[in-house]
Amino acid sequence: MSRVGRKPIPIPSGVTVEVAGASVTVKGSNGTLVQPFNPDLTVRVEDGNVLVERPDDRRDHRALHGLTRALIANMMVGVSQGFTKSLEIVGYRCQQTGTGVTLQVGYSHNLEMKPLEGVQIEVEGNNRIHIRGADKQAVGQVAALIRAVRPPDAYKGKGIRYTGEVVRLKAGKSAGRG
Repeated sequence: MSRVGRKPIPIPSGVTVEVAGASVTVKGSNGTLVQPFNPDLTVRVEDGNVLVERPDDRRDHRALHGLTRALIANMMVGVSQGFTKSLEIVGYRCQQTGTGVTLQVGYSHNLEMKPLEGVQIEVEGNNRIHIRGADKQAVGQVAALIRAVRPPDAYKGKGIRYTGEVVRLKAGKSAGRG
């Protein structure tokens, strides 16, 4: 049996969970999230916990068991605490424009990036971007789209990177001579 799927998911205070058909709805202080799941699985709420069970040990059921449990657990964290991804801009600038961000990253024009629904973008200084929201997938998607505009350069390290990301720099042409 799946070790991840077997663990009960505790429901934090201030969060309500409803299971209707093949979808789970989680409501909390940060909003409401809805997640469909495979109808072969059973999701039930009892004693302040959410339990995910599978009918048998088929390979696809084993895979879906842990996945469904992890998605529901992420929904609990999202509606109660929220998720944050931070980006650093090295060698370029950005600024807040309404709900989005304007990037000045060495192109002939500035780039406007708008957030997905339920996601907020916040600029700190002129080189840090914080992306916040209840949906973990949406927060990661917005961060990945912004990073893809100008990924870190392998030679100088300039570009947009996740906070804490280590960029290994290559030596360059002159380092090979000698």
